[in-house]
Amino acid sequence: MGDTIPVDLKTRQDKELTYYQWVPLILMFQALLFKLPNLIWKMFHSAAGISLDRVIDFAQETQCSSPEDRADAIGNLSNYVDKWLWTYQEYKHNKFVKFRATASKYFCLMCNKRGGTFLTGLFICVKFMYLINIIGQFFILNAFMGSDYNFYGFEVISAIANGDDFRESARFPRVTLCDFRIRQLNNLQTWTVQCVLPINLFNEKIFIFIWFWLVFVAFLSSYSVIKWIAFHIMHNNKVHYIKKYLKAQNQIHTAFDKKLCVQFARHYLRNDGIFLMYMISKNSTSIVVTDLIAELWKKFKERHQQANNIDENDHLGNHVDDSTLKMGEKVD
Repeated sequence: MGDTIPVDLKTRQDKELTYYQWVPLILMFQALLFKLPNLIWKMFHSAAGISLDRVIDFAQETQCSSPEDRADAIGNLSNYVDKWLWTYQEYKHNKFVKFRATASKYFCLMCNKRGGTFLTGLFICVKFMYLINIIGQFFILNAFMGSDYNFYGFEVISAIANGDDFRESARFPRVTLCDFRIRQLNNLQTWTVQCVLPINLFNEKIFIFIWFWLVFVAFLSSYSVIKWIAFHIMHNNKVHYIKKYLKAQNQIHTAFDKKLCVQFARHYLRNDGIFLMYMISKNSTSIVVTDLIAELWKKFKERHQQANNIDENDHLGNHVDDSTLKMGEKVD
């Protein structure tokens, strides 16, 4: 308040505080930006061909069922998931399909329904949206407040560490100057008086909290993005994830079962199937996922054995249709 009051109109306008009356609207806009990725996920995840919400709700309901009802429910759920997995298997095997399948393995943002990467690709895209949203909000707040909001939290930390009095913030002044224009004798007179903005006492605390919250969420979002990209690229981890549940049900007995488990995870469940198991485990219990994977494993082994028997008969001269041969190629 010890500075000289500028006379130049342009200088006065540059220093004018205009943001504080828009604080409720900017907070609402920030909330909508955080909701946007979630809305995109809800709009497009059903395009994978399976109702993820219904599957998770159904899995949650089985937790409180009797053993008999629970076994029937798991059987019905496994039939539904099995049908979905086989419906979206690749039915063509040309160079383009092979190239697309290879690209889907390493390009995590590629949503390939028949390649088994639609849900995971969409999920990682949504994770990126959250991260971009957080970074963008710093720029939005900078433009809104007309100051270096990116460093606001560091200034607070520095003031606390040095024991400085941070009760008065340059960004949120509680005492300022207000201009009033009064017409006297056909002349417009400008009067400058000292006024108090008590609302900035609350705005200051709100935006300090928002700064630290955005930084905290940015770290969590970055970790989540890296984790899911690693999940998409590191195929052995997905095999170990499925093998863990099969071993819990004592389904892995021989070296052949271990090799078949790799085919089960990579070519039958694939990324989207494993992602579905992960979502069920996070929203229900590992017991439900263990039983569901065991049922899917049984169906996969039966189909694999049938395909092998048909292949052996084919060598003896019996006729086998193309669809059966393709099914055998997928699992062998």
